[in-house]
Amino acid sequence: MFNLFGKKEASADSVGDCQRKKDWAGLAKAYYRMGVEAMEQDRLNEANLWLHRADTIYSAVDEIYEKVGEGITEDCSERIGELEDEALLYNDVPAEVEERSEALRYAKVRIWGLLSLARLVKLGERLSSLPGCEVFGKLDWAVDTAFRCLQGPPSQEEFNGLRDLCGALYELGDDPIFWGMGSEISVPGGAPFQVFDLNGLYGVHLEIDAYLDGILQMVCALSQDEEPPSPETGIITGALLPDYYVRTGAGNLEEVPQIKAELERIWRDYEFVSGDITWEMIEDRIAEYKKLDVLAHI
Repeated sequence: MFNLFGKKEASADSVGDCQRKKDWAGLAKAYYRMGVEAMEQDRLNEANLWLHRADTIYSAVDEIYEKVGEGITEDCSERIGELEDEALLYNDVPAEVEERSEALRYAKVRIWGLLSLARLVKLGERLSSLPGCEVFGKLDWAVDTAFRCLQGPPSQEEFNGLRDLCGALYELGDDPIFWGMGSEISVPGGAPFQVFDLNGLYGVHLEIDAYLDGILQMVCALSQDEEPPSPETGIITGALLPDYYVRTGAGNLEEVPQIKAELERIWRDYEFVSGDITWEMIEDRIAEYKKLDVLAHI
C-alpha cells in the first residue's frame, strides 16, 4: 500500500470545500487522504471511518469512480481489507452477533433484529426532517409491519409498502443527499449527527433494507411452503452508530457510554429471544424501544 498524495494532508476544510462545490471526486479523495493519514498513524477506527466514506462515494457513480482513478480505489479497497483483520469494534461485535445467532432458530434471529431496528425509530424520525431523507420517517411503520409479518401473511398493501421502502433505502445510498451534502441534525448535549454517520458497519440504511427484504423473502417462501432463507444479522448492530462517535472524537469506542449501553441491550435481547417468549412480550419490548433515543447523553 502507498500514499498517492505523499505528505499532503486533508482537512475538514477541504471536505467542506468539496461539499460546497459538489466536487464529489474531490470529496472522495479528501476522505481517502484522511483515511491514509489515520492509518499511517495507527488511528485505525478513524482510518476505517474515512476510507469507507471514500469507498461509498466513488462506488456510487461510475463517473466519480473514473475521476478518482484506479490507483486510489484499489489502494483504498486494499486498506479496507487490511482493516477488516484488525481487532476493532467494527469487526468484533458483528462477528460475535453472527456466531451467537447460529444457536437460534431463524424466527428468533429475526426477532432479535427487529428489536434493534425498533431502537432506530426515533433517530429515523429526526433524520426524516432532512431534505431527501423522508424515507427514515417510515421506520415506525416498518417495524410494526415486520412484526405482523412474523406472525402471519401481510396484506398486499403492506407487502408492497415494505418492498418500496427497501428500494428507497437502497437508492439513498447512491445519492449525494446521503454522502455528499453533510446534512445533519442537532443532538442535545452532543455534536450534530450527520446522515453519513449511518455509513458505518456496512451502512445502517443498507442493513435495514437487507433485514426488511429478508422479511419479504420469508413471506414469499412460506406462501409456497418452502424453507425461508437464513435471516440477515447486520441490523442487530445497527444502533451502535460507531461512525458518529469516531467522527466526533469520542475516544475509545468501547468506553463510549452510549455504545456500552447499546451493547448491553444487544446482549440482553439475545438472552431474551433465547428464552420462552410470547408475541405480547415482544410487542411490549418493541414499544419501549421505539421511544428510545440511542444518541441521548448518558
